[in-house]
Amino acid sequence: MTITKRDADAVRVLRGLEDDSSSVRLRAALAAGTTPDPRFVAGLVRRSAVEPEFFVRDMLTWALTRHPVSMTLPALLREARSDHAQARSQALHTLSKIGDRRAWPAITPSLLSDADDEVARSAWRAAVVLVPAGEEASLAAELATQLGRGERETQLSLSQALIALGDVIVPVLLAATTAPAPRVRTHALATQRLLHDPDAGFEGAVEEAKRVAVLDGTGQEGR
Repeated sequence: MTITKRDADAVRVLRGLEDDSSSVRLRAALAAGTTPDPRFVAGLVRRSAVEPEFFVRDMLTWALTRHPVSMTLPALLREARSDHAQARSQALHTLSKIGDRRAWPAITPSLLSDADDEVARSAWRAAVVLVPAGEEASLAAELATQLGRGERETQLSLSQALIALGDVIVPVLLAATTAPAPRVRTHALATQRLLHDPDAGFEGAVEEAKRVAVLDGTGQEGR
């Protein structure tokens, strides 16, 4: 059987995705996105689940967005249910970049509250992109259950996701400002401030939230 140049190029790309050199993997991902081929999808998804370098993962995501959604969506939805945290996180990240709302049912409460912070953050970002019209308030309520979670970077990601939903978050934030947990109250107050003053900066919003809590008599807030 004659092997065409296209076949040879496809083999080269797929091998490149598994190369020990990150620069070779980066070039392979770039080639896969520059000249999309159905044969690349499985390899791109598989590599995304294990790729250690951020800049290569970013290129893998870009390459997947260059392929037809009919090919990438089923594979990514399977990955979102993987036992491996990076596979879930990268699949969700790529789904958010593709932006096809048929993926919305995959954004489950278990992913939005995933024990792995990177998975949860990817799920939050994907959720606000994919949420159908009319379901924003329900999503806001679900996201609000994660207020107070994690360190500053994680909390900022959640605040940004909530703020992207708009004014529907006002009632859930108001309720959270009286929550028993100090971290939840602080995070809710900081998110409220960012909603009304996007230029405040998250650190400044947190410090202001702590001052408000003290003035309100609720005590010094947790970190």
